Amino acid sequence: MGRALKAAIASDVARIEQAMEDDLALSAAETDPLLAEILRYGLLQGGKRIRPLLMVLCYRLCGGGKGEGEGETGVDIHRLAIAFEYLHGATLFHDDVIDRGLVRRGRPSVHVAYGETAAILAGDFLHARAMLLIGRGGGIPALDIFCQATTALVDGEFMQLHNARNYNLSEEDYFRVIMDKTARLIGAACQIGALVAGAGAGEQEALRDYGLCLGSAFQIIDDLLDYQGDEAATGKVVGNDFCEGKMTLPLILAVRRAEEQDRQRLLAMLANPEERKDGVAQARDLIARADGFAQARHKAEGMIADGLARLRSVGQARSRPELGILEALAGYVLSREK
Repeated sequence: MGRALKAAIASDVARIEQAMEDDLALSAAETDPLLAEILRYGLLQGGKRIRPLLMVLCYRLCGGGKGEGEGETGVDIHRLAIAFEYLHGATLFHDDVIDRGLVRRGRPSVHVAYGETAAILAGDFLHARAMLLIGRGGGIPALDIFCQATTALVDGEFMQLHNARNYNLSEEDYFRVIMDKTARLIGAACQIGALVAGAGAGEQEALRDYGLCLGSAFQIIDDLLDYQGDEAATGKVVGNDFCEGKMTLPLILAVRRAEEQDRQRLLAMLANPEERKDGVAQARDLIARADGFAQARHKAEGMIADGLARLRSVGQARSRPELGILEALAGYVLSREK
């Protein structure tokens, strides 16, 4: 993330962190000490805070927080926004159990440090807390958007489970999964930010679409980093998706575009867990030869372009500094290294 963008968002990121600290301290007074410890371990040791930040920025873009302070709108936007970090945290706690992920953000995953049962229960708590915050701060309309995104997230997981051994997965099915698993939550953060600022339906939809495009591109870049990233930067083992037989976009494109010999080799490796484990470097070469990485990045770039067009359609956007920050965040999604 560039220095100028970091400086532009530093104050809001700090306020989001403080809101989490305060809320975790408040909940700790009413919960088991081990739960409080796990939540701090899993939530306060890194993370980009993109989802709550997007909510805050879209809130302001649509006129929220006018006057002397945001309190005039009746919305504590930073406290409301941490609901998205809580839900994201819950999915990470659970995903690492499901996927047997050993490392998260450069250190042992929650289930490794505290056990699977504790990780699952802590994730359940975060989900419940997130809904409480949204319901109290945003009302029924916001809770409805939030719960629809959560429902889609779970449905996306089941869809991915159903497609787990489909090595000829279509792009359409891939995009349905990432839309549900990743993009809808980011779109909901943007839409609820607009909603609680009092924006009309058209502006809410435009910012939701910006978030959907951003989230889809974010996941594609994640797929690329799994093959091409620096483990020290990402905090994840490079090639893990291929080892698990996951059909992410670069691989889907390569299977479709590769010469027949290369295609059959990829399919044979995918069908054999031992070959997947030992064949990451070869798979990376085959994907590159089929232009899978370049084509996946091209699709991410197209989504970012579409998202920016929707962002700039918001009537009052051009007169607000948040527009530039949201544009820069879209650029960051394409350039990020972790």
